[in-house]
Amino acid sequence: MQEPLLGAEGPDYDTFPEKPPPSPGDRARVGALQNKRVFLATFAAVLGNFSFGYALVYTSPVIPALEHSLDPDLHLTKSQASWFGSVFTLGAAAGGLSAMILNDLLGRKLSIMFSAVPSAAGYALMAGAHGLWMLLLGRTLTGFAGGLTAACIPVYVSEIAPPGVRGALGATPQLMAVFGSLSLYALGLLLPWRWLAVAGEAPVLVMILLLSFMPNSPRFLLSRGRDEEALRALAWLRGTDADVHWEFEQIQDNVRRQSSRVSWAEARAPHVCRPIAVALLMRLLQQLTGITPILVYLQSIFDSTAVLLPPKDDAAIVGAVRLLSVLIAALTMDLAGRKVLLFVSGYAMGWGPITWLLMSEVLPLRARGVASGLCVLASWLTAFVLTKSFLPVVSAFGLQVPFFFFAAICLVSLVFTGCCVPETKGRSLEQIESFFRTGRRSFLR
Repeated sequence: MQEPLLGAEGPDYDTFPEKPPPSPGDRARVGALQNKRVFLATFAAVLGNFSFGYALVYTSPVIPALEHSLDPDLHLTKSQASWFGSVFTLGAAAGGLSAMILNDLLGRKLSIMFSAVPSAAGYALMAGAHGLWMLLLGRTLTGFAGGLTAACIPVYVSEIAPPGVRGALGATPQLMAVFGSLSLYALGLLLPWRWLAVAGEAPVLVMILLLSFMPNSPRFLLSRGRDEEALRALAWLRGTDADVHWEFEQIQDNVRRQSSRVSWAEARAPHVCRPIAVALLMRLLQQLTGITPILVYLQSIFDSTAVLLPPKDDAAIVGAVRLLSVLIAALTMDLAGRKVLLFVSGYAMGWGPITWLLMSEVLPLRARGVASGLCVLASWLTAFVLTKSFLPVVSAFGLQVPFFFFAAICLVSLVFTGCCVPETKGRSLEQIESFFRTGRRSFLR
């Protein structure tokens, strides 16, 4: 069958005919309401990322405190400290594995809400800990919640956001995670370690409350045959005055073409395995840059260096710089493009927020729930290996050895970005998927 031109329609293939452009008056009238509602739904969801970022770095001020604890049941040795720091990532890997099922079984929104249960339980265990086992179990549960939200929230945000703001909104999970980490560092200057765990309960409760009033992803609802509910959800997200029928038909057509789950045989097809491979390798390279062990042991790292300020203050400064960098990335991602930021910026402006966004953008719809869980699973298993081995390696060889390794991985990441990562700025999820299906770069220009 001859490949159709862009915009052509046929019984077997439907490319993406351009919608007649709305007038400036129409754009001005519906744009504000459209974005307000999408922003509200996004904010409700990414509170889960705030809790994730808060929980990830919880050990940064707590490990030094427990290493000097006079309570023998809570005093940490170096080996116990490495487990306390790294067991979070094992929980996150389990959460990513669960997301492979829950993302498609419960839907994106309910999966995010479900994460509040292990998160709240984990913080309660750590707040009332009387032994190492309670600390480790609490870290594991908060890690499970973090892994689940890490797989579900980017998918939810990408599926509710219009293309024009999807880049900015796609950076909000990382932005809120960084804000959560900064909040932990700041509160660590004021609160004892038990009260840090108590404070972690607040964003979890607010997330549950807000998400109760938000719609599910229209794409997920359509995949379950709930067409009327999907249309209502899309209309609410875009505003009552917006004409959503063209967008709804495009989403509906894409879902119908992919109504069944991907089989193992189909998963070997290039248009399925290639985007999964790109997303998976990006997540692995992101972790291999060393960001997780650096954040988990940030205060301990500063303790071992000749810095002028107290380590707690240094950790808070790092958190503030990360937050500013992610905010800049969120504001420029839809202008400069994803690949440009990956090339010219550091972790917080590039490989931090953009890998999460690209994962949710490039994964095919039929495999999106399972594949996002697979990416998170592989990512956090890698993080566990790095986090568990970081302190022993530093003790044996010095701080410079792991950082030389992280620098080498950053060079590999640049090569990978240039060769394998597509530019997705300003394109709908359906257009991105068609690019991988047809290989025609005209879709992404």
